[in-house]
Amino acid sequence: MKYITLLIIGYFLVSFNIRDFEKNSIQKGETKTEFKFGVWITADAKRTNESYTEEFKKYKNAGIDEVLINTSTSPELLKRLVPIAAKEGLKVHAWIMTMNRPGDAVALQHPDWYMVSRSGKSCFDDRPYVDYYQWLSPSHPEARQHIYDLLEGLAKVKGIESVHLDYIRYPDVFLPVGLLPKYNLVQNTELPDYDFDYSDASVNAFMKEFGRDPRKLEHPEIDMEWKQFRLNQIKNVVDHAYEIAHKNGKKLTAAVFPYPEMADHMVRQRWDKWNIDEVYPMIYHNFYNEGMNWIGFATQQGVTDLKGKQTKLNTGIYIPGVESEEELRKTILLAKENGAAGVTFFDGPAISDAYLKVIAATKASLK
Repeated sequence: MKYITLLIIGYFLVSFNIRDFEKNSIQKGETKTEFKFGVWITADAKRTNESYTEEFKKYKNAGIDEVLINTSTSPELLKRLVPIAAKEGLKVHAWIMTMNRPGDAVALQHPDWYMVSRSGKSCFDDRPYVDYYQWLSPSHPEARQHIYDLLEGLAKVKGIESVHLDYIRYPDVFLPVGLLPKYNLVQNTELPDYDFDYSDASVNAFMKEFGRDPRKLEHPEIDMEWKQFRLNQIKNVVDHAYEIAHKNGKKLTAAVFPYPEMADHMVRQRWDKWNIDEVYPMIYHNFYNEGMNWIGFATQQGVTDLKGKQTKLNTGIYIPGVESEEELRKTILLAKENGAAGVTFFDGPAISDAYLKVIAATKASLK
């Protein structure tokens, strides 16, 4: 009886171990198949359908799963491209420049819609860093509604996976350290020319809630309510965009700064607090004078900050900053090992044939 009892116990132990092994294998398999590859691209209405078929086929053959397409907020161009991409087996996300709206014909008719710096300069006609920085105020009701209307137009396009927000933040309070020499800047503190939004719409909304004018504070850069107010203004836009996307049966995704604490510091963007389905942090290591391993660190930090939420994270990789085929393979593996749901490359046309082969081979090795 003793030996029979031992045999029975042994049977159950082996049986449970096999089930656990099978369960873990299935889970691992699901994780591997779910790890996705994407590219950001900018569309040109003048290009032929045949040229897009060729481009999309190239991505698909390299193991790319999705394309995030900037159509300059044109639903018509998006409608044209979605079936072409779908035919090649690619999912499409509608990529939109959100708060930064360069050359927006509607917005340009309303100078009061734009963000204003602490030094009193409006993005309408005096833009920070580059000429295409024309930022709308998230505190201006009409500016917000204009953005929502643009989002709705994209969300209604049949067949897209998500509305993909970009520039969903304030102008750079601090530039990435690797870019400072390009602008001959030293940013050791929050400089008035790069501290936004002191527009009437924003200030009046803050005064209504807190009873003080940030323009009259001696050090508004250290006022926590003023900072949090601006973080919340962006969150409000995102949360409403989430409702618009989901109402139309689409997801909401966004390109964001590397990890939440960094995004908070640099551009007033706290994306781990948003209602959003997926984020695509742009972990462009060379912008920050960081090595390759920083991609893993920033990915893990974002994944940790999202713990307990349903939001997925896809690591954004800057192709011109990748110096070799081995580096490209390493970036993909670093993202996966640190909890990313996928990787997305900026941008598609910058990926050489040699790099496309690396992407294909790396994806195959993950199956």
